[in-house]
Amino acid sequence: PGVPRHTNRLINEKSPYLLQHAHNPVDWYPWGQEAFDKAKRENKLIFLSVGYSTCHWCHVMEEESFKSKEIGEIMNEHFVCIKVDREERPDVDKVYMTFVQVTSGGGGWPMSVWLTPDLKPFAGGTYFPPEDGVHRVGFRTVLLRIAEQWKENKDALLESSQRILEALRHTSEIRVQGQESSPPPKEVMDTCFQQLSRSYDEDYGGFSKSPKFPTPVNLNFLFTYWALHRTTPEGARALQMALHTLKMMAHGGIHDHIGQVGANPWGIVAFHRYSTDQHWHVPHFEKMLYDQGQLAAMYSRAFQISGDEFFADIVRDILLYVSRDLSDQAGGFYSAEDADSYPTSTSGEKREGAFCVWAAEELRALLPDSVEGATEGTTLGDVFMHHYGVEETGNVDPMKDPHQELKGKNVLIARSSPELTATRFGLEPGRLSALLQECRQRLATARAQRPRPHLDTKMLAAWNGLMISGFAQAGAALAEQEYVSRAAQAAAFLRTHLFDPKSGRLLRSCYRGKDNSVEQSAVPIQGFLEDYVFVIQALFDLYEASLEQGWLEWALHLQHMQDKLFWDPKGFAYFSTEAGDPSLLLRLKDDQDGAEPTPNSVTVTNLLRAALYSGHMDWVKKAGQILAAFSERLQKIPITLPEMARATAVFHHTLKQVVICGDPQGEDTKEMLHCVRSVFSPNKVLMVADGDSAGFLYRQLPFLASLERKDGKATAYICSNFTCSLPVTSVQELRGMLSP
Repeated sequence: PGVPRHTNRLINEKSPYLLQHAHNPVDWYPWGQEAFDKAKRENKLIFLSVGYSTCHWCHVMEEESFKSKEIGEIMNEHFVCIKVDREERPDVDKVYMTFVQVTSGGGGWPMSVWLTPDLKPFAGGTYFPPEDGVHRVGFRTVLLRIAEQWKENKDALLESSQRILEALRHTSEIRVQGQESSPPPKEVMDTCFQQLSRSYDEDYGGFSKSPKFPTPVNLNFLFTYWALHRTTPEGARALQMALHTLKMMAHGGIHDHIGQVGANPWGIVAFHRYSTDQHWHVPHFEKMLYDQGQLAAMYSRAFQISGDEFFADIVRDILLYVSRDLSDQAGGFYSAEDADSYPTSTSGEKREGAFCVWAAEELRALLPDSVEGATEGTTLGDVFMHHYGVEETGNVDPMKDPHQELKGKNVLIARSSPELTATRFGLEPGRLSALLQECRQRLATARAQRPRPHLDTKMLAAWNGLMISGFAQAGAALAEQEYVSRAAQAAAFLRTHLFDPKSGRLLRSCYRGKDNSVEQSAVPIQGFLEDYVFVIQALFDLYEASLEQGWLEWALHLQHMQDKLFWDPKGFAYFSTEAGDPSLLLRLKDDQDGAEPTPNSVTVTNLLRAALYSGHMDWVKKAGQILAAFSERLQKIPITLPEMARATAVFHHTLKQVVICGDPQGEDTKEMLHCVRSVFSPNKVLMVADGDSAGFLYRQLPFLASLERKDGKATAYICSNFTCSLPVTSVQELRGMLSP
């Protein structure tokens, strides 16, 4: 520390990622008109660097290149340099990532792209090492070659950039073809299941060899496939694939096994971003909010279906981590925790995973006690190290550690079941659980002395939506009111800080400021399609968990606004961005479910839910039009859109309205609500008709007025297309009717 040698204009930004680069010798600009005008005025190329604050390789490229005075001088002399936080500006990121993926066959962050002064891309890649190597051209060389090209062959370069842009426009267009209708659901579902089944790892779960990502969208598809085929061998396999994957992830090093010490014998806390190997062992160590939200929902569904408390315990641990480490005191959720940190308070440089990994001698020193009743000579360290796969020289494959940051260290992975570990050391399983818990407590106390990784305190509407869904679904499935209350607190935060009541529009981001206040950019970033879609989904989930009709009302308002801002009336489906921003060369529709589902995939189900809560049947038509726009992709490679493939089945099976007539505070009503919430049924919406004829739902759905309690008891009706079944007062009968 001390007075920085350099300070650039990023010092005035709110994004933690941009602020990380505010003292580079590079003359960085944020994305905006000032940078564009400078490029045109000085006839300079633009170098665009896109990343995020918890990205390990972004840190590496900054240390190697952007902090280099010599490389900084080359960049400043020949280029206008722009930094973009991809989490703040997914619109900019998607345009140029589309270019990088098409031209290089891959993508990732940091993303490095060179643009003409009118923002057209012509060269790009991801991470570049600073100097030339055996297999790779260095960043310095690339900079000088491109500068020379601009000087010597400007016209050819401009012509090339225009051709590239036209090709991108053509290849990225998604629209309905002629009179195409929504694709046949059985064919789409069966093809998607077969494609997932072929890519499934029978031994370790997941859907690739390495790297291995959690992919909640695949698990959500498999749960729905099981629900619709539960009596068939294919349905049984779908469920086995999903549950086995969730269990293997839980046992793996992709988890941080230390941190929360609760009843869970596995000691699972939160999920790292992804595993670099087939075994879920060595992760990239950043923890992202969107993973925690989606996985909390998936483990809640696993518990609903299986009744196995193992899954419920994982949900509790994830939500405790988020409540403790990713929560703002005003109610919002922070974006992420970094992969890199200082190993000790006196270390000079950060290392990936330093906060989470352990040397064998460190564990022996922390856990020296003899274990009474165990095999003679056994220490706590022996038991713990056996259970979590600790090796004296470290358990990380050098091939998974290119910078040797984990040499001699251990990433904890549950190599043995509690029963096998107990047997090995002559212990009762209950005794083992207590011993492991004591070990984890000691390690948690020791780790608390280590410098914590950087926390990205940016708060995004879309990711907060995913986390609200995680809390709300967990609260409903586990019958935990505190989770529903936390979801409601976060939704209230969104309404206060990321919603403009004058325009009726969502904002993208806000930030933790000084004195823990919540701050906004000088010019707030307007919400994108994903912000609307994930917040609307969250509000529907929160209504079903809380029965507060205000959340329903806000969800329907936002759905109308989404239609106004993003709908494509000619080609159908929703654009990711609004029209009218001249700095965005392409208006795209995402066509692949990834770490997060693509917004059009989720919005199909949102629209169906919105229609059944409002009676506004134009939304059902729109849902079908989205499926028609993506019909070719859904029929050929549905594995790229598993969430949308799932939605085709929901669309064609017709959602059921489960209406409970009764006092929400009455025990008989609560019993029925618990029944509905404890059953995984992908094609239902839940509502309570409490007799308040002036209430929001009664105004939206007049048919509710004709439904009444039978014999003074809480009564359920299963309605389809607003036509209702005979009344049901038995919980057992209701449970049977909830099956798809």
